[in-house]
Amino acid sequence: MKPTIYDVAKEAGVSIATVSKVLNRVGRISDETIKRVERVMKELQYQPSVVASALTGKQTYTIGMLLPDLANPYFAEVARHVEDRANQLGYSVIICSTDNNVEKESNYISLLNQKSVDGLIIATGIQHEQTSQHIMKQQIPVALFARDFPSLVVDAVLLDDFLGGYQATKHLIDLGHERIAMIAENEEYLSAQERIRGYCQAMEDAGLSEYTRRKTVYSFTIEGAKQNVIQLLDSLDPPTAIFTTNDILAIGAIQAAYECRISIPDELSIVGFDDTILSRIVTPPLTSVRQPIQEMGIQVMDLLVQEIEQKKRGRRKIVLLPELIIRKSTGKPTRRSRAIKEG
Repeated sequence: MKPTIYDVAKEAGVSIATVSKVLNRVGRISDETIKRVERVMKELQYQPSVVASALTGKQTYTIGMLLPDLANPYFAEVARHVEDRANQLGYSVIICSTDNNVEKESNYISLLNQKSVDGLIIATGIQHEQTSQHIMKQQIPVALFARDFPSLVVDAVLLDDFLGGYQATKHLIDLGHERIAMIAENEEYLSAQERIRGYCQAMEDAGLSEYTRRKTVYSFTIEGAKQNVIQLLDSLDPPTAIFTTNDILAIGAIQAAYECRISIPDELSIVGFDDTILSRIVTPPLTSVRQPIQEMGIQVMDLLVQEIEQKKRGRRKIVLLPELIIRKSTGKPTRRSRAIKEG
């Protein structure tokens, strides 16, 4: 039989009210009493009821987090750093993978509301008005991770995606590439829009914007990116370099190059985005735009907890800077790469 708060109070020689105060971190209690109660709870393996706390209107010290795809290494890293910071602050995290599906988003938000979470971190690509309205109706603190939705007036921690796209493309231009193609995610997402805008601006600044209008394609998956790149390489003016808006799409580009027997980076340079573990284990190691994921996880969790505990006024938007990490998937265009399909 599970130990109860009555068992803890009896064993520690204190009242039930004192145990409750220790659990909820309220009231004036001596350090000696706190240590004694905590020791007894540990010895008895007592776990306070989250449901009971919710029913009494108290904090549950749980956070809900909506992610699009936990199988994506980027979002796995995001979840890890958010959870690490939450644990440091005394909170637990319930992670929900939505696939950017409006029905799943709505169902998970309802579920998290039933669990009486103290707040929500949203890292999914919510594009539906009904979903954002559903969130606001819950009337709980919300913080956005690497997302920004004009319809939600909430805290947000963002990356300067425009700068990341510009850095990646300019790196290729500085190496001497002129035919630079781009593979992007769904352009409905603000992060993808900004990375595309950075790419286009860098190409325009270099007088290469005509190529961007013909060589920007969209894909969600490794296989989709692979097929897109095969088509690009088979065109009359194939790219000598490709910039992708995440590392997963870059892996698809690498697979396409191998299938077409095109050497990286001698005949084709590739740049990814996010700098996940994929960029370090693929061959050749991938040049990628690094997001400061750990710092972003800390910042978003801190903002949310400050909101929950009413320790700040107004909404905040924090924008962090990306960093281009150069590895072996990029190099100067060789005479052979320039000559493909031209001879």
